[in-house]
Amino acid sequence: MANYDLKTALSENAYPGRGIIIGKSADGKNAVIAYFIMGRSENSRNRVFVTDGDGIRTQAFDESKMTDPHLIIYAPVRVLGNKTIVTNGDQTDTIYELMDRQMTFEQALRTREFEDDAPNFTPRISGIVRLENGDMNYALSILKSANGDPTSCQRYTFAYNNPLKANAKFIHTYKCDGNPLPSFEGEPKTITLPDLDIDALTNVIWDNLNQDNKVSLFVRYIDLQSGKFDTRIVNKNE
Repeated sequence: MANYDLKTALSENAYPGRGIIIGKSADGKNAVIAYFIMGRSENSRNRVFVTDGDGIRTQAFDESKMTDPHLIIYAPVRVLGNKTIVTNGDQTDTIYELMDRQMTFEQALRTREFEDDAPNFTPRISGIVRLENGDMNYALSILKSANGDPTSCQRYTFAYNNPLKANAKFIHTYKCDGNPLPSFEGEPKTITLPDLDIDALTNVIWDNLNQDNKVSLFVRYIDLQSGKFDTRIVNKNE
């Protein structure tokens, strides 16, 4: 599978929807997680990321303009022990709660399916990073309809052990813009992570998302030895 340049992977698609990037930093010292949201409607664009304990949640920027919180207000990131969960919906809570009861990432997601936002049937994308013995492993998941047919839910999980330095995987909800929006296809894209600190990487991701459609961005570096993390949040609405 081809390696994508980070800037190219982001800038060539005007509307990937919501995206998760997970990998290992170029120096091998940090787990890298990024999550972004985009929007086309006023309701979707009327959001910001705010911190919530060790994680984040979405929040209306202007409460008076919020018409429907369904599917757009949730906690994208939560931390459970040595595991960091990141998703594009309230399945974050499902994964957290069921893994806390000793179920696996995949078992938790078998209780969920794609979003009920016909005709798009937006996929649910999820990721989990585990720190273990000074290193990391991670997994990504997508739950999607069968080419837009909601009678069938297709579930895919991709697991990555001993990830390479400067290497990340990128999954997003939509293949591209459209009406209805076509779901992401295939394996997560392989991305080369540039040798940058968290502030510089945050700027690269934010600057290469479509100016009209981008809404919010979360980036986290987790030290593989100590488990301590550093987080950046960027909101278009300030």
